[in-house]
Amino acid sequence: MNCMASTSPQSSSPLPSCLEKPLPLDGFQGTPDEVEQQWYDQVYLGSGDRMKQLTWRAVIVGMLLGSILSLTNLYANLKMGWSFGVALTAGIISFALWNAFVRLGISKSPMTILENTCMQSAASSAGYSTGGTLTSAVAALLLLTGQHMPLGTTFAWIFFIAVLGVTMAIPMKRQMINIEQIRFPDSIATAETLKVLYSEGKKAAGQAKALLYSALFAAANAIAMAAGGERWLGTVQQHILGNWYQRTIFFKWDLMFVGAGALVGMKTSLSLFIGGTVCWALYVPWLESQKLLPAGAGYRESVSWTLWGGTACMVVASIVAFLFQWKSIVRSFSSLGAMFSLSKKRKLTDVEKIETPMNWFLTGQLISLGALGYLAHTSFNVPYWMSCIAVVISFFLALVVCRITGEANITPTGAMGKVTQLIFGGIAPGHVTANLMAANITSGASSSSADLLVDLKVGYLLGANPRKQFIAQFSGIFLGTLVSVLAFRSMVPDANALQAFNAPGARTWAATAEALGMGFSHLHSIKVLSIIAGGILGLILVLIPRYIPRTGKWLPTPIGFGLAWAIQWNDSFLFFTGAVLGWAADHLFKAKSREYKVPTASGIIAGAALTGMAILMFSIYQAAL
Repeated sequence: MNCMASTSPQSSSPLPSCLEKPLPLDGFQGTPDEVEQQWYDQVYLGSGDRMKQLTWRAVIVGMLLGSILSLTNLYANLKMGWSFGVALTAGIISFALWNAFVRLGISKSPMTILENTCMQSAASSAGYSTGGTLTSAVAALLLLTGQHMPLGTTFAWIFFIAVLGVTMAIPMKRQMINIEQIRFPDSIATAETLKVLYSEGKKAAGQAKALLYSALFAAANAIAMAAGGERWLGTVQQHILGNWYQRTIFFKWDLMFVGAGALVGMKTSLSLFIGGTVCWALYVPWLESQKLLPAGAGYRESVSWTLWGGTACMVVASIVAFLFQWKSIVRSFSSLGAMFSLSKKRKLTDVEKIETPMNWFLTGQLISLGALGYLAHTSFNVPYWMSCIAVVISFFLALVVCRITGEANITPTGAMGKVTQLIFGGIAPGHVTANLMAANITSGASSSSADLLVDLKVGYLLGANPRKQFIAQFSGIFLGTLVSVLAFRSMVPDANALQAFNAPGARTWAATAEALGMGFSHLHSIKVLSIIAGGILGLILVLIPRYIPRTGKWLPTPIGFGLAWAIQWNDSFLFFTGAVLGWAADHLFKAKSREYKVPTASGIIAGAALTGMAILMFSIYQAAL
């Protein structure tokens, strides 16, 4: 699999590599063919045609790191409804690891920057494209039915949704990245970071150490809390706070939420804190006063009332904000013809020789359609025609999601999930499972496509071979599926175990499916009123910042405010604590913060999540003895 490409005849004299020339951020001018040829001549030649890229070590390390980091995302998603990109973290770890191997004589050479890019692609597909489905729709199905999907069905379901998403990105990459040159801000940041890593060794070593030390600190903290610290804190506070303790208004010390707050930032974290305070300090006591909840009911019983308003706020806000991107939506569909016309040329250009062939797209889509249609029909009683509709809708929504990700740096995964649930709620009213799993096909594939396009843009900026990068992405699916499914089943062996987590994503999916499938008449009138109030609030929190920005900047974000109604107050408080620490670092130590905040926060999340998962697995094993 060594990818030392032959030197192009056009480059008889040595050409500068991507490390020696600036990133092509300004793009290129001309017809589509001219634009692609300019990229080939000015960016690819000297880098992608000469450097190692698709090597066994890049793919294997990417698959392993991505699979390990997928555990972080699984745990974080179950605990707080948030997932984080794994590519940059994997890139820093891989860079430091391979340089250490060289110094120890284990490896003869460090990874090239393009090997690292390929490694990130494998890591991203292993760590991100396989896990989101498990903690949303699959976990929601467990909440609704009380039973897990059969293990073999789960493996196949996750794998083929990932294949659908990865292959769906093939035509979109050519149109959106090569021709339209959409920016993808996260990709620019990652490419710049990789250039810094490979040109400034001391800075890279410092970032790697920050990530490692913060992970070890978070792991030690998690062990200390599990060994008795959390129980001691809880006992002391329970005596002091009484019913407020049961309303989750108490202090706990979980560093994963602190690290997440530092990454998410002040606006969203403050919104979480405000929303959590309104929910748990005002709304829940009111429910208790109305005898709808017993005094000191606790989180599990209370959240069955609170999540409806929070979910409505997030759903309405996500869909309205999505509709405001109408220009991107129109451009997505107007470019559809051009996207496929590119494959009709008989004589291949230089770029087409290294691009992923369109027949790979068609093969992946047809195989995924057949497999998902069969699984949905035999496992969930979803008609074949409905699965076909789900796959077709997936492509059109992926067009929109990928463009919004590239232009606005926001991947509207939540909105896509709700849009598709609404669509299938209309197609199959009263069929809760069909609504859930058909919508899962659409949202899972479209969000995976957008995430993988971010990686492909990094390769484009650095002059990577796109076909080799795609192979690395596809390779990551296999181990990522195996690890994430087994880890999920180990962490959540049954529906009761899921109750130990906040699982806001799963609860939101389940609540939406239940409301659309069973109708609002099955809900208590207070829950219906909270849905109406939450929806109106979500609309207001989108419209005011758009049309009255001076006022809007003081309002909470609808996603942060709504999410707080599905997680505990103390989790929202820790988000806010992390954001305050990150804000203080940005203002007091600007240069150091730019360099170390992201790796430190990422290390905290990874260390806390991996240790928390290990402690959970150990407790499950002990209980089984």
